Amino acid sequence: MNDSLRGDALTASVIDIARRAGDAILGVYKRDFDVEQKADDSPLTEADLASHRIIVDSLRALTPEIPVLSEESVDIAWETRRGWERYWLVDPLDGTREFVKRNGEFTVNIALIEGDRSVLGVVQTPVTGDLYYARHGHGAFRQERPDEEPQRLQTRQAAAPLTIAGSRSHGSARQRELLTRLGEHELIARGSSLKFCLVARGEADLYLRAGPTSEWDTAAAHCVLEAAGGDVRTLDGEPLRYNRKDSLLNPEFIAVGDADIDWAARLAS
Repeated sequence: MNDSLRGDALTASVIDIARRAGDAILGVYKRDFDVEQKADDSPLTEADLASHRIIVDSLRALTPEIPVLSEESVDIAWETRRGWERYWLVDPLDGTREFVKRNGEFTVNIALIEGDRSVLGVVQTPVTGDLYYARHGHGAFRQERPDEEPQRLQTRQAAAPLTIAGSRSHGSARQRELLTRLGEHELIARGSSLKFCLVARGEADLYLRAGPTSEWDTAAAHCVLEAAGGDVRTLDGEPLRYNRKDSLLNPEFIAVGDADIDWAARLAS
C-alpha cells in the first residue's frame, strides 16, 4: 500500500467513499423503487447496486493492489480468496429490509481485513448522516454530522438488568431461549449493523445473533466495537474471524461491550 494512504489518510478516504455511497442510496430512497428477490430470498434494490458500484470503483482506484469482496459480487472462488492477505469487505446496503420498510435503519459498511481480522471499519447511516469509524489500535469514533467533531467511543461495564440490542427483521425461538439464559433484560430493536454501534457507544450491553449472517454484515461494525473496548465471539467463546473457509456465513455470535465477562459460560448455563 502506498505510504500516503496509510493510517488516518486511508480512513478519511474510506469515510468519504461511504458518505458518497450513502448519498446515492438516499437518491433512490426518496423516490419509488422496485424490489427484486435474490436467490437466497433477500431483497435487492437499485440502491444496493448504486452503492456497490461507487464503493467498488472507488476502492479499486484508491488501493488497486487490494481486492474487494462485496455482497453484490460474491462469486470469487475460495481458491482465490484463501490466498488474500488483505482485502476490502463491503456491504453496500446493510439492512435492505429496513430500506424497503423506509424506517431509516440501514447502513453502508466498509471494512479492511488483514489476515482474518477486521482492522479498519466504517459504518455510515445515510438517513441521519451518523457515521462510525475505527482503525485497529487507534480507537473508535462517532461523527453525527459531516461538519461535527468526531467523538471517541467507549463501551460500558455490563449493567443489571442487561440492555440488549436486537433485530427488527430477524428473530427465532432459539434466540429467545438464549436471551432468557442471560437473565432479566431490556430489548432495544435496531436494524442492520446499528446494533453493534449501540453497544460500541455504551447504550447497550450486547447483541446476540442466533441465526445466519454473512461476513460483510459484521466486519465493519466488528472493528468499531473492538476498538471501543468490546468483543465479538462465537457462542463457543472463540473470536469471530474472517475468510477462513469456503462459506461466507458467520457462526452464531455475541457482540459485547464488557469483554471481561465469560459470556459463553453464561449462555451455556
